[in-house]
Amino acid sequence: MPPDHPAQRLLKVAHPIIQAPMLGTSSPQLAAAVSNAGALGSIALSASTPQQAEDMIAATRALTDKPFNVNLFCHRAPMADAARETAWLDWLRPWFQEFGAEPPPTIKNLYGSFIGDEAMLEALLRARPAVASFHFGLPDADWIRALRDAGIVTLACATSLDEAERVEAAGVDMVVAQGVEAGGHRGIFDPAQGDPGIGTFALTRLLRARTGLPVIAAGGIMDGQGIAAALALGASAVQMGTAFVLCPESLANAAYRAELQSPRTRHTGITAAISGRPARGLVNRIHQEVDVAGAPALPDYAIVYDAGKALHAAASAQGSQEFAPFWAGQGAPLARALPAAELVAALVQEWQLAMLKRDWQVAG
Repeated sequence: MPPDHPAQRLLKVAHPIIQAPMLGTSSPQLAAAVSNAGALGSIALSASTPQQAEDMIAATRALTDKPFNVNLFCHRAPMADAARETAWLDWLRPWFQEFGAEPPPTIKNLYGSFIGDEAMLEALLRARPAVASFHFGLPDADWIRALRDAGIVTLACATSLDEAERVEAAGVDMVVAQGVEAGGHRGIFDPAQGDPGIGTFALTRLLRARTGLPVIAAGGIMDGQGIAAALALGASAVQMGTAFVLCPESLANAAYRAELQSPRTRHTGITAAISGRPARGLVNRIHQEVDVAGAPALPDYAIVYDAGKALHAAASAQGSQEFAPFWAGQGAPLARALPAAELVAALVQEWQLAMLKRDWQVAG
């Protein structure tokens, strides 16, 4: 099918489908398989050094000559606070002790931010991936201009009209409308201002009507019918994460795959107690027991994540997955365990059939 939407023309892809850049789950193999199938694959670079980022881009390029996206976190640098960090570790101590462990003596920031990381900017300008996307905020407008001048298409996540207006003003090419249904971390620029909690379809319409940017709908979209609905509301493309977790090319471990094919997918929830930022995943004991009234103030993202990962490791060593960050959106029960190329083909077929049915109904 020839490009029909601005996203397809900008991204140079056959299908208006983007595989979300899920840190810890997406891989060069997954991104390449998606891109080779005519959609846009993505890799996440926020846990990488500049050299590792260049290596990951090269590894993906070795598997595909098609465009793919690289994703960067743009969050405010965390402020270390020994008192808050000690209080949080003390709060977690009973759960550590349940599994015969003690909290780590200290916790540290796990993920760097693209903001101010000149070495990462230089790495991107050398590597020149086809697409770069931003989450949690925006880099400096001069950096966005430099990336675009290098021929890199830019995307940025927004959870509200205010954020989308900032994305547009910064000169970004396309905006990702992340609805509250989406799995993984909310892209909120400033969590201290609260979460607007806008659903994918409402946000898509809002951004399409009030900005001049092509809109990518993200959150709860799991099949071709969802793609057709998002495009009918004005989206130029969709971004899908949970839908790709069960692909054999993803880095999801056996426990994650098992949980995503179990009845637990019927219950997802948002908590900041895993990482320090609100994120949607399968409901577990962190949602139910740790993130409750009376809990101490959280340290900054991603310092909290260091404690969360340590607790998960202690529980997992004793056979419990109750503290795992199994990120998943509200459409998780619809996830399919298919190779990425087969999944893309199925999505495109379902989307085209949905459009045909709509046309028949209109004609009838």
